[in-house]
Amino acid sequence: MKYSVLVVDDDKLVNEMITETIQRAGYNCRSVFSAEEALAVMNNESFDIILTDLKMNEMDGIDLLRQVKKNNPEVVVVIMTAYGTIETAVTAIKNGAYDFMLKPVLPNTLEHMLSRISEILDLRSENEIMRRDLEHKFQNIIGKSRVMREVFELIRSVADARSTVLITGASGTGKELVARAIHYTSNRSDKPFIKLNCAALPESLVEAELFGYEKGAFTDAKKTNRGRFELADGGTLLLDEISEMPLNLQSKLLRVIQEREFERIGSSATISVDVRIIATSNRNLKEFIANGKFREDLYYRLNVIPIHLTPLEERKEDITLLVNHFIDKYNRENNRSVKGVEPAALKLLTNYHWPGNVRELENLIERAVVTSTNEVLTEDDFPTDLIIGRAADELPVLKVPMKLEEGSKYLILKTLEKYNGNKTRAAEALGISARTIRNKLSEYGLSGR
Repeated sequence: MKYSVLVVDDDKLVNEMITETIQRAGYNCRSVFSAEEALAVMNNESFDIILTDLKMNEMDGIDLLRQVKKNNPEVVVVIMTAYGTIETAVTAIKNGAYDFMLKPVLPNTLEHMLSRISEILDLRSENEIMRRDLEHKFQNIIGKSRVMREVFELIRSVADARSTVLITGASGTGKELVARAIHYTSNRSDKPFIKLNCAALPESLVEAELFGYEKGAFTDAKKTNRGRFELADGGTLLLDEISEMPLNLQSKLLRVIQEREFERIGSSATISVDVRIIATSNRNLKEFIANGKFREDLYYRLNVIPIHLTPLEERKEDITLLVNHFIDKYNRENNRSVKGVEPAALKLLTNYHWPGNVRELENLIERAVVTSTNEVLTEDDFPTDLIIGRAADELPVLKVPMKLEEGSKYLILKTLEKYNGNKTRAAEALGISARTIRNKLSEYGLSGR
């Protein structure tokens, strides 16, 4: 996203040069020639970034900075001057300036500055969206079961602590949602929430993403880049799927957690940070430790506050709440007006074993809401494998001797499961007609498929 910029400089040539550079970089830009004019314009227009000269007639850049921050503290202000001193720079920063630039301002320097500010504004915007999304008692984490009530209470009690959190549970149980809830209910909620998926990057890139690098540190390092630890300073860093972090980086991560400092790749300068670490894993980390794939000391440093999310199958009493929540969500997103789910379909959803947990349930409800022509969702709005797969799982092991009817049911249901409920393909494989399969399903109490 490109943001809007207001340039304030009483030197016409400098003003035009800076404005042209900003517009060429793709930003919306307006320029004025005094602080008084800037304040007048801001009464009718809003800006994300203000670049102002320091020395101007009447009101100077510091006075303008104070007034802007008083009226709109979210605006990012950069002071420019040809008469830079340490004292002036300190005064500007103390009054809320993002940075201090010396004139003449070079186009490349200005573009790099705007790029960094845009990155901060993007993070701020994302944080605000997530904060709204998780207000009112974690509205996206749904549950009334005992285990979920315990999770809610734990989130509240540990939110303001700096201690590391390790969230475990199968895929689709909502580990990232819990991590976000911890952040956005904490005293760090106005600071960045930064995520790194340890399983999504090649091993060679994980270190650069975590710690950043200096320009020239390696072949493709064309400019200095801040890592996730720097971006998360003051806030929270989520290390998703921590079990996949390369073993050689685990000792460096342990050092950052313990000492709160690190160095960028290619630099000897130590950077101090205040970051709260939350890690997630769907693996058994103790098995990884036993197999030499994960450091035991790192595990205990991460596992200060453990939170385990149980599979959906073990909290069936939450399914009705989740179904209604997802129906409301996808009604809004897709301009639909589904009013609920019929009892037979709800029973079908409750009896299913949900190997993909809440994520699988959400995907099925989204598809049903979008494709259904009914006011209320019925069994026909859900895929066959919810019935066939469950029924097939409950069949006894095929053995001899057994009754012909039992063997026939076993073959039909297992074949339907193999072909994802496609009766035509299953019938062809069995050498019978699709009509026969429909009749047999009716006999088994599985009609409607």
